[in-house]
Amino acid sequence: MAKVSAVLVTYNRLPMLKEAIAALQAVEPKLSHLIVIDNKSEQDTQDYLESLGDSITYVRMSENLGGAGGFNAGIRYFYEQTDDDYVWVMDDDTMVHPDSLQPLTAFAEQNPNFGFLASKVMFSDGKPSVRNVLRQYGTYKTTLNTEFKEPVRIENATFVSSFFSRDIVRQIGLPITEFFIWIDDLEYTERAGRIAPGYLVPASSVTHKMRSNTEDDITNDIERRLPWYFNMYRNRVYTMRKRDFFRHMRGNGKIAWDFLRLIFVRTDHKKKRFDTMISGIKAGRKFKPTIEFPKDK
Repeated sequence: MAKVSAVLVTYNRLPMLKEAIAALQAVEPKLSHLIVIDNKSEQDTQDYLESLGDSITYVRMSENLGGAGGFNAGIRYFYEQTDDDYVWVMDDDTMVHPDSLQPLTAFAEQNPNFGFLASKVMFSDGKPSVRNVLRQYGTYKTTLNTEFKEPVRIENATFVSSFFSRDIVRQIGLPITEFFIWIDDLEYTERAGRIAPGYLVPASSVTHKMRSNTEDDITNDIERRLPWYFNMYRNRVYTMRKRDFFRHMRGNGKIAWDFLRLIFVRTDHKKKRFDTMISGIKAGRKFKPTIEFPKDK
């Protein structure tokens, strides 16, 4: 039977973290390792995770390296410290179901030539999660989560239940820590997809327990979150540079649409929003982050 490590990255969301860990401990087949990467949360999170003892593998970071740094550390730990066959990655607001894992392992065993697998992601009310609607490969068509009943090839996926083989990690390396937040998952799954196809496996379903079923949007997000959009646009432009011509131009169109909406929408701190977007775009054109590779045993 295949052995699976789950990597869960957390930062100061203890009630949600408790729920996410309990859900992972209830999956079938059982996980070989549950690796929890703590981005230096407050003391209450540390105390709780330490209280779980050997039921999890607890890795506390010396500083908050964002989701990207957390997934870098978690996938590195899977590769260097375990002998497991697959790694299943997610944020602490991903709530798996008892039967979420089995379809992924079954697909992987029957179709070993894959770059990544992704679950169907739903919001708490049972509707498709808008942040996790993916695009069917080679088409304009998005994979509205209720539409596909059989596995379908997709362009990329988010770290809300993504699944990789040990061999793929060996070939493509680790998520880019320098991204810090946003687009790290799209970049990583696209990197995997250049080695072998990636698939949505709709029989595997998880719940994304977000505050609201909306996309992150620079035109209406609150002021304290605006600096994060520098990372979004920098990382997006870098990722677009690696794509083919058609997908590169489509990405440019998405950025142009964001820019136009910001011109015409009524919002506060408009100059700050424009400055953040423009500085991120400029940085992305010159961004040359390091791709790290884990060490073989």
